Amino acid sequence: MKETRGWLFVVGILVILAWVGFSLVNIVKNTTENALAPINNVADSLETQIAQVLHPTPTIIPDPITVIREVRTLARLETVQYSVEKVITAETGQSVFKLFFGDKLLFIAHGVVIAGIDLSKIEEQDIWVNGGVLFVRLPQAEIFIVTLDNDKSYVYDRQTGLLTKGDIHLETAARKVAEDEIEKAAIEDGIVDTAQVNAEQYLYRLIRSLGFVDVVFVPTEEPK
Repeated sequence: MKETRGWLFVVGILVILAWVGFSLVNIVKNTTENALAPINNVADSLETQIAQVLHPTPTIIPDPITVIREVRTLARLETVQYSVEKVITAETGQSVFKLFFGDKLLFIAHGVVIAGIDLSKIEEQDIWVNGGVLFVRLPQAEIFIVTLDNDKSYVYDRQTGLLTKGDIHLETAARKVAEDEIEKAAIEDGIVDTAQVNAEQYLYRLIRSLGFVDVVFVPTEEPK
């Protein structure tokens, strides 16, 4: 019995010591975390500030004064829209010293081209009726808008020399060339002819709905 009581006493002491040790570990851990919390907060704040310096969020402040230069009355019938993608390479300083002073970028351009006819160009002598048939001489179709989609256009890659920060006007030049190339591509694909055909088809249905027997579109170069 004495041996059993002795073992129980020893086990009890060990359990008490284990509990005390566990409590001390938790106290030290909590104390350490509380002590390091201000340091961690400062480190997080410093990391955030460094990230803002390296990758700043741009602040756009529009001038509150707006100047309207011109107001024009338009009577344009837009009949076709092209969406065009073009890859433009712009470069400068590509000589034997391009490693030091070269600047080259790859610009992915997404553009929109809109064409149609300007109804304000129709004059009184361009419309006449004969036997219930309406004759119309439409103006030639033309391109109204050529613009880049800024949400989809971007600089894919840019490489600058070791001793230069790059030409600040290079991207602007690339955008201008991109607009010209997008317009050229649309013209080569027949956007003007398509705009003319679409205009005639739309106006044909509209005029016929007004009660005319038929509608004839007279070519511009053909006299009455």
